[in-house]
Amino acid sequence: MSTTRTITATVSINPRGFGFVNEIGARGEPLSAFVAPPELNAFLADDVVEADLTQGADGRWTGSALCLIERMRLELCGEVVLHRGSTYLRVDREVANTDWALDAGDLPLVVGTYVVAKVLGDNRARCIRTLDSPDERALAQVIARHGVLTTFEDDALAQIKDARAIPHAVTGFRRDLREVPTITIDAASTRDIDDAVSVFPGGADGALRLLVSIADVSAFVPEGSALDVAARTRATSVYLAGRVLPMFPDELSSDWLSLLPKQDRCCLTAELRIDPEGKVTSIDVYESVIRSWARATYEEVAAFLDKGEVSENLSPVRASLPWLRTVSARLGLSRARRGGVEISRDETRIVFDTARGVATGVEAFRPTSAHTLIERAMVAANEAVAKWLVERGVPGVFRVHDEPDADRARALEEFARNFGFEAGFGPRLTPLALAAFDHQISGSPLEPAMRSVLLRTLGPARYTVHPSGHFGLAAPLYLHFTSPIRRYADLEVHRIVKKYLHGERGFVPADPELETLSRHVNERARAATRAENDRRRMLTAAYMLDHIGEEFEAHVTRVRPFGLMATIDTSLVEGTVPFDKLAEGPYEIDADEAHARSATRTFSIGTAVRVRAVSADPALGRVELALVEGA
Repeated sequence: MSTTRTITATVSINPRGFGFVNEIGARGEPLSAFVAPPELNAFLADDVVEADLTQGADGRWTGSALCLIERMRLELCGEVVLHRGSTYLRVDREVANTDWALDAGDLPLVVGTYVVAKVLGDNRARCIRTLDSPDERALAQVIARHGVLTTFEDDALAQIKDARAIPHAVTGFRRDLREVPTITIDAASTRDIDDAVSVFPGGADGALRLLVSIADVSAFVPEGSALDVAARTRATSVYLAGRVLPMFPDELSSDWLSLLPKQDRCCLTAELRIDPEGKVTSIDVYESVIRSWARATYEEVAAFLDKGEVSENLSPVRASLPWLRTVSARLGLSRARRGGVEISRDETRIVFDTARGVATGVEAFRPTSAHTLIERAMVAANEAVAKWLVERGVPGVFRVHDEPDADRARALEEFARNFGFEAGFGPRLTPLALAAFDHQISGSPLEPAMRSVLLRTLGPARYTVHPSGHFGLAAPLYLHFTSPIRRYADLEVHRIVKKYLHGERGFVPADPELETLSRHVNERARAATRAENDRRRMLTAAYMLDHIGEEFEAHVTRVRPFGLMATIDTSLVEGTVPFDKLAEGPYEIDADEAHARSATRTFSIGTAVRVRAVSADPALGRVELALVEGA
């Protein structure tokens, strides 16, 4: 006898035509049910629907009778095609499993043209603009596939003037910090500067005070306003090579809210007292007005930290620089004692020619000592504010990262061994054991590839109203406080902190509304990450077109049902070695997708291989590799 139930769910679509409905708002483990292609014809990925579920004898659920509750997507991207003389839009098959009737609007359409279209409903769309260059098409496809919003509604834009009319003034309880030497440290290309640091030298007891001042976005964007709703819907800024899609309009994010040099700016400041051993012994949080004395780049500050060089730009804050180095050293010592990993690590970056819309190279990037300084200061502030809220019984949007279970610990040990390292975690992976392993791989030529596998095996962190530890950072409590221009979770934390500072005490423990917000932010953050990864894959595939036929040293970094995913050691470009092109098959994949085995051969995550670039498809973001046997 079959079991039936009705759920509220989101739709996901597989490029092969079928899809799934994924339960939302479940009290226990959410259900996921298979949906046959005909049932999906009227729906788009991420649609919120009501669906009838039936559980078969094998325990699997099947969804049917889908009814649209809310459509999350506003735009589609695809190719203009003809069906029986009528114009249709062939939509990205990760978004829709059927073509949609296309209204040309005011634009002349030619079959084969790629366009962006506005969703009208009833499987209809109206053309907004055509896409001419290959990079323009690729970028639009990524944006549409992941539901990233590119424009702001008129009611939100209308409020920019109101926000800019609010002065950055010392009023109410704000402390005047404009005479305190304050510095912002960012990449030269950064436009939205939302954090600044200053330091008071150590006193007789050796303790110093670190001030982390963060743009007070909430002072200019009222909760529930059109601007706030727009930011909440986006939940995060999205950084795609060649284009930034900000959470707030540019007139605010890179100007009125940004901590520009020599400009008064309202902030929320976390003042941390750090003793000589690196322990944060107290924290004070308050509203302030700062004035950045210098906008510095990471390279400028690293030149001082490493070589004692002081550029003319840094002269106004010259006396603070040695104490900032002390801050970094103390916080680094404290972090080292408890374990975990630091965020600033080696990675590769795409060299992008904006004018031509192409990737011209993939190069290694090693964070500087200044990156490490800022990362340590921001992590310390985030952790201290989380503790500050919990000690006062105030709810928050916490950042939680669970401890890996024994199976994941064993998987980490095995992949490390395949890379030539012995982790020796024992029965349980602890933060200190993780830190010891992190030190092992640090500086190795294989570090970037190993770190990508490490982070994927550890699993992602998430936002939740329920405070808990952050395993990767070895933090008992953690949240995001330091980027409210770019992350809505930080903005919500600011509002909660300010409500407490202004005397509110009627907080709801484990506030269900905050948990709903947390789930939304998690979903949009994942979508942003997927969009950024897709964009990277498309650009690296285009880059690899010039390297077809070349051979590379690589390591297996994933095992998928269709083949091995191998990452080239030097560039971190990831490609597929299809199983049907591998000798000694067929191959079977184990349940955790860590091994591929045939009767005579085994490939595991971490296996070293030599590969040849066979083909690259920038539109799909795919690179195909072939194993070089006997290398």
